[in-house]
Amino acid sequence: MTDDTEDTIGPGLKRMAAAVVVGAIMTILDTTIVNVAINTLSRDFDSPLSTVQWTLTGYTLALSMSIPLTGWSVRRFGAKTMWLTALGVFVAGSVLCAVAWSVWVLVAFRILQGVGGGLLMPVGQAMLLRAAGPRRMGRVMSVISVPAMLAPVLGPVVGGLILDSLSWRWMFLVNLPVGVVAVVLAVRLLPADEDRRAGEGLDGIGLLLLSPGLAALVYGLSQAGTDTTRLVVGAGAGLVLVAAFAVRALRLAGGPVPPLLDLRAFRDRAFTTSTTALFTYSAAIFGLLVVLPIYYQVVQGRTPLAAGALIAPLGLGAMVTLPIAGRVTDRAGPRGVALTGLVVVAVGSACYTRLDVDTSLALLTGALFVVGLGHGLITPSLMAGAFRGLSREDVPSASTTANILARLGTSAGTAALAVVLQIAVRTAVPGADTMADATRIRTPQVTEALTGAFGTSLWWTVGITALAILPTVLIPTRQPAGSAAG
Repeated sequence: MTDDTEDTIGPGLKRMAAAVVVGAIMTILDTTIVNVAINTLSRDFDSPLSTVQWTLTGYTLALSMSIPLTGWSVRRFGAKTMWLTALGVFVAGSVLCAVAWSVWVLVAFRILQGVGGGLLMPVGQAMLLRAAGPRRMGRVMSVISVPAMLAPVLGPVVGGLILDSLSWRWMFLVNLPVGVVAVVLAVRLLPADEDRRAGEGLDGIGLLLLSPGLAALVYGLSQAGTDTTRLVVGAGAGLVLVAAFAVRALRLAGGPVPPLLDLRAFRDRAFTTSTTALFTYSAAIFGLLVVLPIYYQVVQGRTPLAAGALIAPLGLGAMVTLPIAGRVTDRAGPRGVALTGLVVVAVGSACYTRLDVDTSLALLTGALFVVGLGHGLITPSLMAGAFRGLSREDVPSASTTANILARLGTSAGTAALAVVLQIAVRTAVPGADTMADATRIRTPQVTEALTGAFGTSLWWTVGITALAILPTVLIPTRQPAGSAAG
């Protein structure tokens, strides 16, 4: 554990950050790298797309179900032990995916991958935040955010490159050498576990409520725009289970067996406002990242690889502002940084609401670069703001809660934009119940109508981004004790 009264990022913290980023980037890339292989997997396994889609859904659900275990497992077994365990599970799942002999076997191994992947990011985040302390939290969060910034950009591109020249199995085999390097770095660079609570029990009932509840909620939201019954049943069941968990967690707080998540962190105004803003913003940005590739492929007729490459400006813009966000947040607090980023994202996203058939590609890529500039300011500042007032002991549970909210935000945003886009398409192209129906009618009028439908739906991205400004304004400006005032 490093000294959290220091103001500089010392060699020990840099080594920890390097080990965490190498492991985390591999797992986050896997949330998007398989997206471009759906058609290939359908052909090779001779299975319908509705079945192959479970290679994505199963992975996402496993991520959601395993995240709640993070706080307890870190306290019980130690952060380094859990990091190495999660890495081992993820790499083993990757190798098994590469040798899958049927689509349902692949789905099963993707679930195993998801279990390991779901633990990695919050465990790594908890390690670094506890070591950094409040004075360096912004800069550390900018480092942790690198994998999340790169995943939506590199995943489809890397997946497309592999499919152009190699078998789809290499999308999983590439994780093996990266995983080995990540394990070696973790063994050598991460500090030994010194604060295990060997006698801490697991809130089993809470786990049975929260994990299936999150999975049901994420699954229900994923059905938005395609199956209303599954949306209502899945999301409804998920909300009931999560609500039941929340009631139980508040009753158990302070007892001999702590709840899976300590919801008392929401008593801290900075944590509540920052995570609310993060949830809302996650819905906005991931909705945009889902809709844009569809626009490039369906309306402009581009290949999945080209569509993925056209998302790259967002990552490039984010990489410019990430280091700035960390330094300024540590000096002046998170509120101003996050507000600036939200305004920039809203302005950049507004350009897409003016889509027409003559909109230049230069304007579209330039607007996404502007969105990326704002994106790089928002995520690290909000995450740093959430944890600045919490004690070290509260960080693992709070990190788990923040990651859950961010994942739910991405699911909610994707669902909302899917429904809005489908309604806009039906309105613009009468008689077209689905996107496929509309694209089969290849006329200039239909292309123009579809373009307008995408522009209309993206007003929601602007609106949801603006909505995130409300909780951000309420983030306290005061610095935590011992922090560096700007």
